[in-house]
Amino acid sequence: MVQILAGEKGEGKTKKLLEMANKAAKEGNGCVVFIDDDSRHIYDLDHSVRFVEVAEFPLVNYRELVGFIYGILSQNSDIEAIFIDGIFKIVEKLNSEDIIKLVAKFKSMGEKYGIDFVLTANTLPTELPKEIADVLI
Repeated sequence: MVQILAGEKGEGKTKKLLEMANKAAKEGNGCVVFIDDDSRHIYDLDHSVRFVEVAEFPLVNYRELVGFIYGILSQNSDIEAIFIDGIFKIVEKLNSEDIIKLVAKFKSMGEKYGIDFVLTANTLPTELPKEIADVLI
């Protein structure tokens, strides 16, 4: 499953994402990963959530993000959910075509490895490609 929480800054997307990550950690049987561009939310997460700050690992495009996530998966085979806060901050260059490809890749990875992906995006849902409308929440 892939879901994207889209909206303008200050609408509570990160708070909702933190709640979803904490719920997944408490109710699930596997590991939960939370990827962020800084460490300000590390103490808002349940201690069992694996927090990954990507500030020291600049990701230029969606392919690098996918490779980064494969690296995380290679170290831990029981990941059930990956939460990514601020996809447009984490990936430097991400256009509409890239977002479509990223969602397709996450759907494929999710099916193959049994992982749910939940992302936030600081943009209006209407500004995202219509091809990914099915993943917007």
